[in-house]
Amino acid sequence: MPRGLQAELKQNIPFASREAEAYLSLLRTTDALETQVEAQLKEFGLTGTQYNALRILRGAGPEGLPCREIGERMITRDPDVTRLLDRLEDRGFVQRTRARDDRRVIYGKIAAAGLKLLREMDGPLEKFGREMLRHVGQEKLKQLIGLLELVRRGRTLHRQDGESAE
Repeated sequence: MPRGLQAELKQNIPFASREAEAYLSLLRTTDALETQVEAQLKEFGLTGTQYNALRILRGAGPEGLPCREIGERMITRDPDVTRLLDRLEDRGFVQRTRARDDRRVIYGKIAAAGLKLLREMDGPLEKFGREMLRHVGQEKLKQLIGLLELVRRGRTLHRQDGESAE
């Protein structure tokens, strides 16, 4: 009888490999967490991508960041940062300015309304985040963070020919 992810997916055939099972488990877990977070963000009228951009701009301080760098810092890549900032600017949450030395470079800066919204969101979202993962426990969360970092680093640990570079 299938167990774990295999049972969740109602899959009778075993996974082709542990790597395949781990990969699909990561995707399934990401989807479950994103669904819950998106529901929380919807109460504030934001998507996850918009929330991420506002947090990045808050962290950048009053000078803001070039659009390219905002895109590089996003948790989930958004190919159209310009359009994302358009939507946030239309709502009064960000401002954009051109760089003085290169007029082609656009800077995004968080506006007072964006800071106010994030302050309103901070407490409830922090509480929600703790509750969402509380059942895992601190020691296992520390292990999970380390394992996920290992997975993300894996791409840079291998040479072109596939040999381990460790």
